[in-house]
Amino acid sequence: MTDASLFMRFSGVLLDTWRKGLDRFATHSAPKPPEETDPELLYVRARGLARAGDYDTASRLFVRAGELAPTMAEALEAQGEILDIEGKPEQAMSKYEAVRKLRSQIRDSAPDRPFVLRQRRRFTAEIAAYTSVLHSIRRHTLPHIARGNAYLAEGRPKEALNDYNDILRWKPNHPDVMALKGEALAMLGEHDKALQAFDVAVAGRSKNPDILSGRAISRLAVGRLDQADADWRRQLELLPAEHASARGCVALRLADYEKALPEWERALEKEPHDPYWQLYRLTALHRLDRSAGPIQIDTIDVWPQPLLALHAAKLTADEVLACADTPERRAEALFQIGVLALPSDPAEARKRFNEVVEKAPPSMIEYAAARHELARLGS
Repeated sequence: MTDASLFMRFSGVLLDTWRKGLDRFATHSAPKPPEETDPELLYVRARGLARAGDYDTASRLFVRAGELAPTMAEALEAQGEILDIEGKPEQAMSKYEAVRKLRSQIRDSAPDRPFVLRQRRRFTAEIAAYTSVLHSIRRHTLPHIARGNAYLAEGRPKEALNDYNDILRWKPNHPDVMALKGEALAMLGEHDKALQAFDVAVAGRSKNPDILSGRAISRLAVGRLDQADADWRRQLELLPAEHASARGCVALRLADYEKALPEWERALEKEPHDPYWQLYRLTALHRLDRSAGPIQIDTIDVWPQPLLALHAAKLTADEVLACADTPERRAEALFQIGVLALPSDPAEARKRFNEVVEKAPPSMIEYAAARHELARLGS
């Protein structure tokens, strides 16, 4: 097992060993003023105080962190733990229920991407723990990789890049770390530099589908469509047949609907209620001019249900766009509007696909699929 893969899943065993260091780091190193406005620093200090037995102060800091970052499930969970310790189980349960609700709304990123990039949550405690360890064992690869991965998963590529570059000073051109460096550079929009890193990584790990995925995205971002397609097709060859959802995502990036449809059928056998797999199956069926049958819509209040409603002709394009409350959701909506417009109004479809390419990040499935649709339209 490689250094990078060893810590892709943020080993809980090692974290338990290192949390004593986290307590010292939290109690003595984190900013102490109660008016601190950084929710992550508040959380770290509160955690250290709670472990030291100062539950009152810790609880106040956890509450403040939750006020500053309402989606920080960890702060709510910590409040629940303190309430449990204080013998208030009913109040604790209300916090735990809020945590469950928050986490149920978080969906991992596309399964054809590296594990570290599929995670969507905060890694405050992990980052603090690895930082504490690095105070003692600075020149050690694994904590740097683990902290870099945690930063990358949080969408903090600059900090991740610092950790990866530290490792590369000791282990030049390490293929797994070069791949991670490529992902960090791509997240920063520096795709030319990312490609240099990915090329080194692919040379050392030519059969790693995750690395090919990253290079394909950066190749597409700089306009090398044919080269990106070559990487994605190679990724498809390397992905096991049982990884249907990952294979479906790659096929959809290629806008290869003949390949995508059977993968989504298989993915839905395993996860019949997954709304995105349902949506992507409908996308493939529509582009192949095949009947989808009745489409069940239970609610339009939860994304991506409005997109399913669009396919079922229960919402208009404008109504769906009004539901798209983030840039990513807007890109998803624009792509589906383009797909549905394509048979009868190619000009409208072209307009929508162009909007996706102009506004979406290259890492999105819809960005790649829109680029392929535009190429077919001669744009």
